[in-house]
Amino acid sequence: MVDSSDGDSTRRRFLKGSVAVGSAALAGCTGGSGGDSTTTHATTTTDTTTTETTEETTQDASYSVTLPPVGDVSFEQVPEAWVAENASWADMGIALGLEPPLAVVLTGEYRTHHYDDVPQLSVDTDEMTSLWQDGISKELFYDLDADVHFIDPNYMTNLIPNWKQADVEEIATNVGPLCGNTSFSTYSWHEDYPYYDLYEAFEKVAQVFQRTDRYEAFSQYHDEVIGGITDRLPDERPSVALLSPASTEPEKYYPYRLGDRTAYKHWNDLGIGDALAGSDISTFTSDRGTIDYEPLLEIDPEVLMFYTDQHRTAEQFRSTYLEFLRGHDTASTLTAVQNGDVYPAGSMYQGPITNLSKTERTAKQLFPDEFGEDERLYDRQRVADIRSGAI
Repeated sequence: MVDSSDGDSTRRRFLKGSVAVGSAALAGCTGGSGGDSTTTHATTTTDTTTTETTEETTQDASYSVTLPPVGDVSFEQVPEAWVAENASWADMGIALGLEPPLAVVLTGEYRTHHYDDVPQLSVDTDEMTSLWQDGISKELFYDLDADVHFIDPNYMTNLIPNWKQADVEEIATNVGPLCGNTSFSTYSWHEDYPYYDLYEAFEKVAQVFQRTDRYEAFSQYHDEVIGGITDRLPDERPSVALLSPASTEPEKYYPYRLGDRTAYKHWNDLGIGDALAGSDISTFTSDRGTIDYEPLLEIDPEVLMFYTDQHRTAEQFRSTYLEFLRGHDTASTLTAVQNGDVYPAGSMYQGPITNLSKTERTAKQLFPDEFGEDERLYDRQRVADIRSGAI
């Protein structure tokens, strides 16, 4: 263990009172603040306006942000070094124009190809630390020495072996607060505090870093882009079966149901149906939760979409999966395979930028008659401008 009493006050200058709630709140209560998007400032500040941007000048004033399940987290200065639990939180910080996070739980799940054509944006995950290294150690948190961690404390105590409430409180006190909210998927331990949608979570990150002007600009631009896409969609829209193949030559799949969490936002925005809805998939699943081709043949989905182990280009995806399915005795009889309607679903994680990218790709995959293959459905330069503060 790194000695936390070495007199280093670099981190602690950012925290006025750490979290303003007790351990019960960390275990799942909201501390009475609920899910309100609230930032409380200890002093009155004045916005500085230029021709390009409006930046909040609260860097020298204490403030607090309410973020369940932790509650109120107080800061004396705007944090600099930060850690994200997954690519959703990481992308939110990138959208605000921040330097990339020091670490995420698994760098391999942070797929940065969504940034490839955004001007002045490059994120190298090789320069990040994977928190997961045969478990997650407290020593690594001390080594990283981040000012804030966008990690749900209940994620740590429910999903990470050997982490207890006392460990969370130790890191929050000696290093920096854990103030995330695991909202990308549904968990049994998320019953005592609200799930956030993507932009509710994004607003919290903006409040922590005092860049709410960029959040507001992104939110407005998001609505413009989604509205422009959905206005062009036909009334009848396909249903998809969302699956994770067990291998690159799959005989079994892990089925997913389209829900209302952030992982499924782009499909929900496009009005895409769940082909597995109403089917009793549970009667077909193995002990490991996989299904074979029998239930897929009964349902015969219009479209198959695969969560895969890594990013592949469209050509690489087709040569890896679609060619295998077309040569498979059973899979080749599926309507989606015969029509070539088998597509990559990407990863579960998305923030403001990756959501625009995933929405564009999905719209072009599922509605090729409406959207051209080379058509751009959102403005990359506009994204870059918002990131830079040229709002």
